[in-house]
This record gives sequence, C-alpha cells and structure tokens, in this order.
Amino acid sequence: MSTTPGSSQTKVLNFRRYKDGDHKVKRWSEQIFNADHSHKCPTYIQSAPPCQAACPSGEDIRGYLNIARGIEKPPAGMKWQEYAWRRLTEANPFPSVMGRVCPAPCESGCNRNQVEDFVGINSVEHFLGDWANANQMAYSKPETKSGKKVAVIGGGPAGLSAAYQLARKGHDVTIFDERAELGGMMRYGIPGFRTPRDVLDTEIRRILELGVATRMNTRIGTDITLEQVRADFDAVFLGMGAQSGRPLPVEGAEAPNIVTATAFLKAFNDGRLRHVGKRVVVVGGGDTSIDVASVARRLGNIEEAHEADLPENAIGALAGFAAHESALVSRRQGAEVTLTSVFAIDKMQASKHEVEHALAEGIAIRGGLVPVGVVRDASGRATALRVARCEAKLAGGKLEIKTVPDSEEDIEADLIVSAIGQAVDFSGIEVLNNGRGALAADKNYQVQIGGEAQADIFCGGDVIRPHLLTTAIGHGSIAADGIDRFLRGEAQGKRPKVDVHSFDLMRKMVEKGLPIGHIDEPTWGTDRSNGAIHNFDNRSDRYVISHKELFLGHFPYTPRHRRQITTLSAEEALNNFEERMLPLLEAQAQAEAKRCMSCGMCFECDNCVVYCPQTAVFKVKKAQATMGRYVDTDYAKCIGCHICKDVCPTGYIQMGLGE
Repeated sequence: MSTTPGSSQTKVLNFRRYKDGDHKVKRWSEQIFNADHSHKCPTYIQSAPPCQAACPSGEDIRGYLNIARGIEKPPAGMKWQEYAWRRLTEANPFPSVMGRVCPAPCESGCNRNQVEDFVGINSVEHFLGDWANANQMAYSKPETKSGKKVAVIGGGPAGLSAAYQLARKGHDVTIFDERAELGGMMRYGIPGFRTPRDVLDTEIRRILELGVATRMNTRIGTDITLEQVRADFDAVFLGMGAQSGRPLPVEGAEAPNIVTATAFLKAFNDGRLRHVGKRVVVVGGGDTSIDVASVARRLGNIEEAHEADLPENAIGALAGFAAHESALVSRRQGAEVTLTSVFAIDKMQASKHEVEHALAEGIAIRGGLVPVGVVRDASGRATALRVARCEAKLAGGKLEIKTVPDSEEDIEADLIVSAIGQAVDFSGIEVLNNGRGALAADKNYQVQIGGEAQADIFCGGDVIRPHLLTTAIGHGSIAADGIDRFLRGEAQGKRPKVDVHSFDLMRKMVEKGLPIGHIDEPTWGTDRSNGAIHNFDNRSDRYVISHKELFLGHFPYTPRHRRQITTLSAEEALNNFEERMLPLLEAQAQAEAKRCMSCGMCFECDNCVVYCPQTAVFKVKKAQATMGRYVDTDYAKCIGCHICKDVCPTGYIQMGLGE
C-alpha cells in the first residue's frame, strides 16, 4: 500500500515574462498617451471563469474559493466554512459526495493550467462537504409556502437536486422511487469505498429535512400510473435515471454468466454479491467499468465453489443470497480481472487517476479490443469472450470501429460484465419514449411527447442522456427553475448562455448593511450610482474569460496541495473496502483556494491602485467597500493609459467606454 502525500509537484512553470531575445526592460511610460483626451477608460467587466462554465451543476466555484481564501467575507457571526458551503450548495446539495467522485471537468478548464497546474477545486469541495457534515449544517427553510405540489419521479441525483431546489422555493415535494432507499446511481451504482454510505445518507437527509416527502418501493407505470400522478400534483419531474444496462451486441451474449454493469453493481451494493469467479472480463472503458473491475478485485473468488455459488445467481435474483452470505472471507482468493476497451488506454473515457488505481491493483487493462463473440460450454455458460483488435474513433458523435482482420483471440472468463452503456426502462410509460430510448426535452428540460410540449412535466439526468452525476444535478436545478416559473404562471423564457450561479453584488450590499443599489448594465460613471461604483458590466451569463486576458506574470509557481490517496497493490485490494481518499486539512484547503486566480473578478490585489500613474484608481472607503466594490476610478484624472488593465491579474479591468 502506498499513499500520495498532500503536496507534490513535478510540472515546471511554463509562463515566461520575457521572450528569447529580449534585452531591455520595457517602460510603461511609453504606453501613456501624451494628452488627456483619450476615449479609452477602464471598464470593470465581471466574466465567467472557465471552471464555472465547465461545471455541469453550475456551482459558483470562484465564489466559494474566494470565501475560503479570505477575500470575500462572510456575514457577521458566520464561519467562513459555513458561508463557503452555503454558496456551493446553492447549486449542488452533494458537495461531500461529488468532492469524492466527480471527474472534475472544472479542473480541466482551469486557467491555472497555463501557469503550472489546475486548482484542486474538487478537493476544496470535498473539505467543505465533510466540514458541513461534521458540524451538522442544515438548509434554511423557505419563509413562505406556495401551496403547490410537485411529484419527483426518481430519487437519484437529478430527482434529489430538483426536490431540493423546489422545496427551497416553497413548493411541497414528494419523491417516488422504486427502490427501498434514495440515492439512485450514487447508492446503487458507485461502490461504497468511493462514496461512503454515511456521507451519502447525511446529504440526502439534509434535503428531506426541508419537508420533502417520499414514497419508496413505488414504480411509476407499475404501482401507479403517470396519469394518476399528473392528476394529484400540479407539476411532475421525471428523473428515473437509466437503470438498465446495455447487453453486449454479440452472438451468445444471452449466456447466464454475462451480466450488465448496473446489475453487477446493484447486487454488490445490495450486499447480495460476495464473490466472483476466478476470471472476470469487463467490457467498457468508462468510470463504471473501472468500478466493476475494482469491485471484482476486492471480492475475489472462493475455492471449491459449487453450483449455488455462481455469481450470476446473486446478480440475477435473490436466490443466491444465502450461498454468498455463507462464503467465508478466509476462503477468498484473488480474481483475475481484465478490462477491455475499444479505445487505447490513454483514450479511454475513465478518469486518469481511476485507471492508475486499477492498474496498481492488478487489473489488466487492454485497449483497442472489440467483442466479436462468446465461447460457451455445453451447459450454455460463457467460458471466454472472443475479441478482435480494432481502431475506434468518434465521428460526428457516433462511434466508428474498424476491426483488424485475422486478429481474433479468446479471453477466458467465468463472469463477463457489459459496461458499455445504460438504458431507460420505459415499461408502463412507453408514451415517454422518444423512439431512441430517451426522453425528448427542450433547453428548459420541459418534456415533449409527440413533438408537443407538456407544460406540467419536466425531466433531467440520464433519462435525457446518460452522463455524469454532476450533469444530472445541474439538470434537476434548471428543471426546478422551469417548474417554478410554470407554477407561477410565467413564460419559460430563454436560459443564459453560461447557465451557472455567479457572484451577486446586491447580496454583498445587503450583508454589509448598505442600501440596496441598482445596476442597469452596462453602468457608466462612478459618482451617481448606488450599485456598481465604476464603469461596470456583468457578462457572467454570456462570456467566459480566457487565460489570454489575464496577467499571468502575477502568479508565482505554487504546487497544488493534493489529497492523501491510498493506492493498493493487487494483494492489498482483496477484501479492502475502506475509503481511499482523505480530505484536505483546513489550512491546506485555504492554501489551495489561494491558488485560484479569480478569473474575471477582482480579488483585491491592489495592482491597479499601485501602478496607476495618475492616481486615478483608488480604494473605496471601508464603510462603503464590499467584495466587488473594492476600487473606484476618478475619470477626471484618467488619461486612458491602460496600465491598470495590463497589471490586472484577473482580467477584470478592460479598456472600454468608446471602443
């Protein structure tokens, strides 16, 4: 077993202040106009940072990182951890879960990658979620109730997100779910060593405490019809998920010991599946296939297995539960697990660090292989998966696979798991099927049946398109906004281009006790506005700022503070279901937040004040200052030299007013 220390960095700085051949220091005085009639003046542009634009759940990432680093101050009497957590959970009620399992597209888009390495956004989210759980944080209940009732079908991430947002808006919410417990794929798809069940239960319970009711073991289309639900409720959210796995599209895939990943993981998470065969082959390439392979390595197999011990008995039905319950841990041996993908290993969709863990645990990953058949014995059970070498690529959203002739081989297997995708079970609600195995919806996630919009039905999550858990959370939030507008009798309108939560200056003015201002964007002038105090334009809903607009030279090389992660060997993985990832310590979380470059928003560095040659830029008096109201500009002194723009690290200052 090995652990990754909290801070290690090998990537070298790739930003340079000077290019090869530079031998003179360039003076900013050369840029100052020799007059005072320039039409150019600093304009303060609030833009969306790429991390937020890449976050499917719409978190105000820059906001809670600025709180964690101490720039944005919490209201009097509130700890910074709570304030940051409340800012985060305005969009995502599962920070503790998602801080562990989200593949973090926000980090891939982080502008800090242009300096040395991305900001560990996921690790700060993890810290805040765990802090809130340890300190028993609760959501604030709405002051008034609407009297409207909403049915949420499905208690997975999309349904729970929608229920959370609707309850906060004052609506009465009831969740219908066909299973005994809420959580959907967070509970029945992701193994507990990645998502501890006490963590998941805490974050779900916090949502229910808002007054959300549940009706468990109730399936729409079987136990109750959709028509009944529509009659009893004012609006409906469909978030059933894609709980059915896709079988292998090859001849012989109906063998009893060929199962889907969803069935495999559900059997494991239910506690029914306690061991697998000696040789397991997983077909996939995404995070789900890694989860299946990792579980198989941990379960192992038992020697002298009998007919009743076959893994498919536990996966397919409850009949095999007793046999697996009685299997002794001492009789367990490691299983040979092979994962195949049509893509090369470095092109697989699975998270890179999950692939690394799988390899360390002894899982054989073979890329560039496509299943072409199944070898079966006289009883009909599969004994091997027949594969062929291939070249695969995505073209126009479609997967194209070119098989290499005469390259077939057999991979022996006692259990074959298909992790090539998921499907929605439309039994009893066939009217919702758009003909492609999903729901048809518009950009507000309002459901369409036969091309006609259903005013009272919205949807989200894998029923639209199987994707990330955080994507489902974002769908639920956006759909809740649409449902709220419908219940209030308002038109749906058009969603913003960058559809995320962002900094709200009016919130800060209320918290500071300042009179609520008004911003009629763009705002020009500084002496007549009681909102923004300088030329200001909030473009967060439509513009994502690039690293090219930042002054990267302001940011020194700072290694990322990494979470401690346990990496198991092949032998150590057997029967090890302990969590592998530990959260950052408080000081580490704050230090990591300080690496954030606050792209598109002032973070009070004072550069513009220090370097302005005309003393036109000045600090706002403390009594009037808040986050977003830190500096002001005397435009009578400004000569348009744009030095303030050049030295602004975040790209918040742009030259405008006439350009």
